[in-house]
Amino acid sequence: MIFLKKPHVSSTRVPHYKNTQDCATEKLLSPKSVTILLSQHIGAPAAACVAKGDHVYVGTLVGKAGGFVSANVHSSVSGTVSGLTELVNPMGAHVQAVIIESDGQFTPNPSIAPPEVSDAKSLVAAIAQSGLVGLGGAGFPTHVKLSIPEGANVDTLIVNAAECEPYITSDYREMVEFPERIIGGVCKVRELLGIKRAVIAVEANKPAAIETLRRLSEGKQIEVIKLPSTYPQGAEKVLITNVTGRVVPAGKLPADAGCLVLNTATVSFIHEYLRTGMPLVSKRLTVDGGAVARGCNLMVPIGTPVREVIEAAGGYSGECAKLLMGGPMMGTALASDEFPILKNNNAILALSPEQVGQLKNNPCIRCGRCIEACPMNLSPAEIQTAFERGDVEEMQALGAMNCIECGSCTFVCPAKRTITQIMRLSKGEIRKAASKK
Repeated sequence: MIFLKKPHVSSTRVPHYKNTQDCATEKLLSPKSVTILLSQHIGAPAAACVAKGDHVYVGTLVGKAGGFVSANVHSSVSGTVSGLTELVNPMGAHVQAVIIESDGQFTPNPSIAPPEVSDAKSLVAAIAQSGLVGLGGAGFPTHVKLSIPEGANVDTLIVNAAECEPYITSDYREMVEFPERIIGGVCKVRELLGIKRAVIAVEANKPAAIETLRRLSEGKQIEVIKLPSTYPQGAEKVLITNVTGRVVPAGKLPADAGCLVLNTATVSFIHEYLRTGMPLVSKRLTVDGGAVARGCNLMVPIGTPVREVIEAAGGYSGECAKLLMGGPMMGTALASDEFPILKNNNAILALSPEQVGQLKNNPCIRCGRCIEACPMNLSPAEIQTAFERGDVEEMQALGAMNCIECGSCTFVCPAKRTITQIMRLSKGEIRKAASKK
């Protein structure tokens, strides 16, 4: 491990726009059909295990994990499989999907029962069966995270309750509506994995959540700490440094710094899954933006078309210049509102023309603001120069692969350059070159 007495992590002040923080979660249980992607996670896609005409229930396995770094996929409705199809996801990849026509009954699979869990091994196996992935946005299979490598000295569990992206309040609603689930999930994970310290890290702009979680954690050896409301406070490596003073070495994982980081909604789901046995079939979303009639938080069956989510929020209120899956800093633009909700969605933003800035990729003025804002201490301007001349070795030497794509560099750039996109493309060029060796 690497320890710093006063570690410096760059941060950016972004507007919070937490318009929906006081909007209690509503249920959306009316999709006529759902489209369940078999790849909603980092790693190998799941393999379809249903066929056209099959009857399924809520929680029926429709896609079996394609390896250790993969995740099971389950039906979010009861009804009939109408077929398999192929979609292009927002990142441009072709992904297989299962289409299910809902019968409107939402009948749970009769075989569902709470898993028997008594130690770390059985916990990992149970979570693998549940199909759980990181619900904060990354989509990394949670059972892989919980499989702490032999010899690793993981002594700290950090629950990421920062929710630092503008607009998004879905995790906040989890904290104020179901705090006991969060506390229960933390206790169970720490107990079964044998982790000494548990910390729930919340940004200071959520005082009600902090007060509630502190009250419920009394006597349970859980620290609830208040962090500055800065961006990207919720980035895993940034959070580790700000909570523990440790630094995750470049190219390494949180376990190498003695930490396990789980999102608020993730630990809450673990508590409920161990209690009920119901797999991951729904997701709480924040719906907001200048082009939607009303901001709200909705609990949505996975696979529901974005169009129906927008309709549940009152429909479009005007021209939608950009439709985002996620927040404005790290979210992904959608080409159509027919695309389905994924496991790791935490927001749908319909932005008006006035809310969408125009990136022009003007010449760099060498101000250094991107360097100052980068939480990974990179030099985005230099990496962009290396990318433009096709110098893969230089991109790698400058640490492009350590970029977390938080968008801070683009946000602060006075020249309105497409820096984050170039960083993403640089990483792609490095991977492409490595695959040819």
